[in-house]
Amino acid sequence: MNKLSQITIAFWIMKICATTLGETAGDLLSMTLNVGYIFSSVILLVFFFVTLSIQLLSKEFNPIKYWAVILATSTAGTTISDFLDRSLGLGYALGSIILLSLLLLTLLFWYLSEKSLSVTSIKSLKGEVFYWIAILFSNTLGTALGDFLADDSGLGFFGGALLIASLLLLIVLCSYYTKISKIVLFWIAFILTRPFGATFGDLLTKSSEKGGLNLGTIGSSLVLFLILVFLIFKANNKNKIDKEVSNSI
Repeated sequence: MNKLSQITIAFWIMKICATTLGETAGDLLSMTLNVGYIFSSVILLVFFFVTLSIQLLSKEFNPIKYWAVILATSTAGTTISDFLDRSLGLGYALGSIILLSLLLLTLLFWYLSEKSLSVTSIKSLKGEVFYWIAILFSNTLGTALGDFLADDSGLGFFGGALLIASLLLLIVLCSYYTKISKIVLFWIAFILTRPFGATFGDLLTKSSEKGGLNLGTIGSSLVLFLILVFLIFKANNKNKIDKEVSNSI
């Protein structure tokens, strides 16, 4: 089964758009619409399970189905992280440690079960389930890390985004000039793009008094959603063309 997206530059651009949208959309539901963290988490987890079920039942890679699950993990991760850190009072640091532990345990059980942590080709349904659980935990962890950098570290939204962007650039250099496992670099980059999206989303939506651009959650979410939809349908059209070429050979 090859039901996962190829890891290209376009993938990372779409990932950042999805994670930034996840931050603004999650905040829109929980704070702007005043639904609250716990009920928002329940709603978004239901959305995650619905999109995940559609993805798992699919027999081949479909960009729309794949990125719908990514977006679901991103929005759910935002409200789950806020619930743990704020409603339960765990704080960003402790919340990040708990989520990192859950992610590492997921990756460990995945490796012990499948003998592989491949992110481009899944050989079984169980392997794909592990993949999506890891995605959910990594996006939730990324939210907590982003909030920690923006609020507790003293860096602010812009400083946090700049730090993470520098780390992502370092990972790119490592992928070209070192022998570090590409799978290890993928998961580090996947986690870091989430706080980058979170801090960038906060930069867009928060008030100028808090160091943001005061664009609001509704406007920012709409713009990001349209950009992501455009990129998804562009990827979907490319996928159709690739299948037609493959079938004609």
